[in-house]
Formats: sequence, C-alpha cells, structure tokens
Amino acid sequence: MVFYDIFMPLPKRGFFYFPCPAQLNMRMVSLGMWNNTIKKYLLNINSRIQEKLNNYWSNDSFYVRSILEYFYQRWVRFERTTTKIRDFSFDISVVAFVFVVASYVLVPSVANADIENENILPDRKTVQLVISAMQNETKPYGSLPKAKNSKARRNYYIPITAYNSLPEQTDDTPCITASGLDVCKRNIENVVAANFLPIGTRVRIPELYGDRVFYVEDRMNRRYYHRMDIWMKHKTDARAFGLRYANIEVF
Repeated sequence: MVFYDIFMPLPKRGFFYFPCPAQLNMRMVSLGMWNNTIKKYLLNINSRIQEKLNNYWSNDSFYVRSILEYFYQRWVRFERTTTKIRDFSFDISVVAFVFVVASYVLVPSVANADIENENILPDRKTVQLVISAMQNETKPYGSLPKAKNSKARRNYYIPITAYNSLPEQTDDTPCITASGLDVCKRNIENVVAANFLPIGTRVRIPELYGDRVFYVEDRMNRRYYHRMDIWMKHKTDARAFGLRYANIEVF
C-alpha cells in the first residue's frame, strides 16, 4: 500500500493536475515511512560489518593484527632513531666536513703513486715487437690471386635483339629496369632483358662480344620467352644490330 500511495496518479481537473491536501499528506507520510525503513536497514548493515571486523581483529584472522603491530613497532623505532640523529645533525655535518678535508690533505692522490715506475724502460723483446709493427705498416700487402673463369652452367641458342630506353619500346619509365636499375644514369651497355633467366644472372655471348659479361636486369614482353634483348644507348645501334641468332653462356 505504501508503494501504491506513492506512485498513484493524481486526479485530473481540466488541463492541469490539482492534488487535494489529503492525498499530499498521505504521500508525505508514506515517504517518511520509507525513509525510516531504509535508515534502519542501513544501520543494521553497518552494525553487522562492525561486528565482523571486531571479530576478525580479536581473533587475529589472516594475521592482520600481528602484521600491523609489527610494522607499527618498526616505525616507532625508526622515529626514535631519527630523532636522535636530528639532535646531533650539526655535529655530524662538521665531522663529515673535517673528514673530507683531511682525506684530501693526508692521503696522496693516485696519480702520484706511479712516479717511481715512469722511468722503467721496456725490455728488448717489447722494443723489437714495436719496431716490427712499425715496419709492417710501411710494407706493401701484395695482391690476391686472381680467380680463373668458371665454366658456363648452361648454354642456349636463342634469337637476340636490341632495344633502347624509349617509351614506345618499354613503358612510362624507360630508364628503370624490372630490377629497379637506372640504366640511363649508369650508362653502361652490359644489361640484357630475358624472361627465362632470374634477375641478376650473368651471361656471355662469345660469338658477338667475346668475354664481355652481361647481367639480366630487365624483362621482355610475355610472348617472348626464350629470347634476349640487349640494352643499347643509341637507337641507330639497336637498328643496326637487328635480329641475330647466337649461343649464350649462363653462369
């Protein structure tokens, strides 16, 4: 009935609500009863919590009281010790200052301890080692032996053409190869394009260029597989080269 009285809708008169004094009085009484009930409930919970905490403290549950007493005693001892030091702080600072000054005056420095050893000359073996090391710095190191030319791993007889760094022959970046090399900036005619060999492979064309070594740095159109394209600087040289068949050596 208490909750019903509190949340019961008020009678409607026209467009506004006009509660009567009796209903307002009942609502105030109901709210007061509800507040008293909550206060009693909270007080009961508070008393139970305090009772449990007192039981835990008296029974020393989980050794809480023992631990707190131990740390409290340690803190009291620490405070007593610090108070004694504070009383003699000026005397301690004076003694420390005198000790530092006396250590600088009475104790010799480490740099002066090795004066007697400064005049000792090195022995004969040490002198010879130093002289030989100085002589080795002026001697020439010589040259490493040159490696012989290795044999070709594979041989191919394929058609060979030539190309230039022009958009109509390559793409929008004619100077950049498939490996990212800028042939225009490098300006050395030792780059070839081939689809059947890995990037970076070394090849030679003995019938046309002798022992000159070329590097696979570019790719051709997909329809040309067993074929090779040699990069040249000038378009006239590429046209003069034309289409040739030759044996290539792959290393």
